[in-house]
Amino acid sequence: MLKACTPAQMRAVDKAASQTAGIPSIVLMENAALACVRELERIFADLGGRRIAVVCGKGNNAGDGFAIARHLFQQDADVEIYLAMGDEFSGDCLINYEIVCNLGIPVIEADADVEKELSRADIVVDALFGTGVHGEISGMPLKIIEAINSSARFVLSVDIPSGVNGDSGEICTAAVCADVTVTFAAYKTGMLVFPGRDYCGRIVTADISIPQKVIDMQNISVNVPVDRDVLNALPPRRANSQKGDYGKVFIVAGSEGMTGAGCLAADGALYSGSGLITVGVPWELNPIFESKLTEQMTLPLEDDKGYLTAESFGAIAQKMDTSDVLLFGPGVGRGRDIVKLLRRVLKYSQIPVIIDADGLFALARDMDMLNECTCSIILTPHAGEFSRLTGLDIDYIERNRLRVSSDFAQNYGVTLLLKGHHTIVTAPDGTQYINMTGNSGMATGGSGDVLGGVIAANIARGMREDVAASTAAYLHGRAADILAAEVGEDAVTPSMAARYLSKARLSLIKR
Repeated sequence: MLKACTPAQMRAVDKAASQTAGIPSIVLMENAALACVRELERIFADLGGRRIAVVCGKGNNAGDGFAIARHLFQQDADVEIYLAMGDEFSGDCLINYEIVCNLGIPVIEADADVEKELSRADIVVDALFGTGVHGEISGMPLKIIEAINSSARFVLSVDIPSGVNGDSGEICTAAVCADVTVTFAAYKTGMLVFPGRDYCGRIVTADISIPQKVIDMQNISVNVPVDRDVLNALPPRRANSQKGDYGKVFIVAGSEGMTGAGCLAADGALYSGSGLITVGVPWELNPIFESKLTEQMTLPLEDDKGYLTAESFGAIAQKMDTSDVLLFGPGVGRGRDIVKLLRRVLKYSQIPVIIDADGLFALARDMDMLNECTCSIILTPHAGEFSRLTGLDIDYIERNRLRVSSDFAQNYGVTLLLKGHHTIVTAPDGTQYINMTGNSGMATGGSGDVLGGVIAANIARGMREDVAASTAAYLHGRAADILAAEVGEDAVTPSMAARYLSKARLSLIKR
């Protein structure tokens, strides 16, 4: 599984690669440069004759830039190097600087005409700062960043776009807007959270020969699942099996005007391979659910004008005793008894409980109920719902998604899935997963209900809660990506994405 690390963690990885594995740092720099050149070759095929400007600052990022320029020069590209902060270098960076000078590659001190110079280039390679930047950027580096953003035709950033804080994703005055970012060995956390993510373009993670065991030695807690991780997590199906072998999902959902949420959750579970699905619904609305659900069963529950009442707990408890997981909340509304009902459910439950949608609203009214339960809890809020649970400002949450997720999950001992672009899943021990699939077509009512059903199916089939949630987010996003490629993001709907879950799984197998 790929990792997402802070700049400090990456420096520790680089150091361990040299000290533990005996890989000289200049070898890592050379491999990093080759990875960037290979990506340019993949995009442009023939680099011969192309005008390429490599903008270099100080330190290792500049050293990468000099090595990149050398390889491009060897391919007959028309390369020019622009220095942003003088020509005093040291270590590996100095070695590569002296090589480009010996080869006669033009090295130019950037000046007031830098925007005009960069506008003539077909490609700009951004090797200004890398992950070491923090605070404000000023002077010539700021002018160069502004020139790149206003005039460059195509930009490749080395490791991370210059100006993006590698820890937090914050922008240090200004940042390069890259078309593609080639990062090394592991993602940097700042490129996976906003606003930093907006500046990275397409992200390529390159292997620069650092052994995986060296990375694992650093105990990096943030993971980025890829196809093989998700495929390996999916439980196999056996020829000699029956429906009970694939998990029993129980969903408590629905209220007046919101029957669709429960149906979408049920479809999410169905298309994720669940063996048996029962949806507990308000008695008065049961005919609607019966007409909409074919493969899933319904359980009519005590209600008051389409809203569940506390008296429904007995039937819910009885059904929980024969189920593997409970999903509570899709469309249940905010009736007078929902808080009381959820409290009773959590106190009684011996199976994992996923709390979603209006269930989260009820939980926010009485957070102490989390301390009264012994079952595993999975919460699936978006930023607004998480703000209600924590009292934190939404903007603060969005700027600190990794930190606030980790703090909350560990404090309450729950698995937390914080929705959003690059959904974050956090286990009770602080282990985190950042999801890289999905698109803006999922920003529509009902998407979260489908996701809740997928998580429920995964848990019912035996997955650990954090793995079930991260795998569900990945597959749900992949399904939406496949669908968007066919119909466009504007036409992505939750019900269609649910049906495309099977295509998402098949795409992993084919790859």
